[in-house]
Amino acid sequence: MNRLVRYAPFLLALSVITRLVWAFATPNGMNLVDLHVYVDGAAALLQGNLYEFTYAEKTPDFPLPFTYPPFAALVFFPLHYLPFTIVGVCWQLATMAAMFLLIRLAIGLVLDFRPDAVGSTTDWTRVAMLWTALALWTEPVRTTLDYGQVNVFLALAAIVAIRSTRWWIAGGIVGFVAGIKLTPAITGLYFLATKRWKAAAFSAVAFGATVAISYLVLGRQAGTYFTELLGDADRIGPVGSVWNQSLRGAMSRIAGRDIDSSVLWLVGVLAVSVLAFFAWRALRTNDRLGTLLVVQLLGLSVSPISWSHHWVWVLPLLVWLLHGPDRHLLGTRLVAGYWLVAVVVGIPWILSFFQESIWLVSRPGLLAWLGAVDMVGVLLVYGWTIRLGRGRLKGQKAENRSLAPDSHPSP
Repeated sequence: MNRLVRYAPFLLALSVITRLVWAFATPNGMNLVDLHVYVDGAAALLQGNLYEFTYAEKTPDFPLPFTYPPFAALVFFPLHYLPFTIVGVCWQLATMAAMFLLIRLAIGLVLDFRPDAVGSTTDWTRVAMLWTALALWTEPVRTTLDYGQVNVFLALAAIVAIRSTRWWIAGGIVGFVAGIKLTPAITGLYFLATKRWKAAAFSAVAFGATVAISYLVLGRQAGTYFTELLGDADRIGPVGSVWNQSLRGAMSRIAGRDIDSSVLWLVGVLAVSVLAFFAWRALRTNDRLGTLLVVQLLGLSVSPISWSHHWVWVLPLLVWLLHGPDRHLLGTRLVAGYWLVAVVVGIPWILSFFQESIWLVSRPGLLAWLGAVDMVGVLLVYGWTIRLGRGRLKGQKAENRSLAPDSHPSP
């Protein structure tokens, strides 16, 4: 391990160069379909038809619409003035850099509550480089790079936000990125869980400001999104596709039909939410990264659609598991090993070769259950976290009893 850390800069450079060669040398390495939607969709603002725009050049079976809030189009709008190849290459490099920063900040949050880290001679920046070299080839990051997705930037923004002690910066960042894509709004639960009431309130205010700006600048186009399209999962994509690793996707494939927002799905959401609550309660005091991960995994689970590239949070999760105080425990290593295999092998990617169509929900039982790989991983994380918390609580009670004075008077 020490040798790997020593050569981490070289391994990271090799990984980045190989990734760029892969992008330019393979047929789909630089398809960047989602980045096309961001850039070309934002350009559609000039014609006043943002939510009628679709991109189908490389996705003829499913023309991709612009599904983000209108504020995202305003943010992406300047990019359409640049040559797309330059935008694409810069986006790839910026995503890789953001991945490194995400992992390095995650390591910093882990070390905050590890007493043995004080005075450690470990070069944690090189450890972050090593993780980044691996991360570029895990399914969530690989597909993020392939599609030109925005996920890594959103995750980095969330970690930067929770690290800030200023409520207006923390809340402002979360509200701003929620205006670009709704899913980061779940980070507001982190503020509530840590009793950062001002940050939570200001995140809502900042998001409201993005909505107001959108209406002010775009008028009818903004109204179309918030009054007609918000919450329409079918417009985002096929719920039953194996690429959708949310609870609804997993339950739908097992049921053989889209369960929609039915009572069955609501019961599942309630069950996962209860587990998330108890996992949060079981965490050590001031475990900021653990709290954030519990919240983000909940968001990925209960969202109607969580594509495999949304799960970039698995990388900070692996950092938390393998560098945290419980890293030596067999159970922790097994949970981490499960996630490492899932994202390095790319189980949803493999299963995608066995689905006849992205629109077909029903499939053989084995494939349906294997398609729940990420949801099983969430349950493992929550279950193991709860188990560790109960073990610590029992240990504390036993210690308190041993230290308590004898209640019987001495003879």
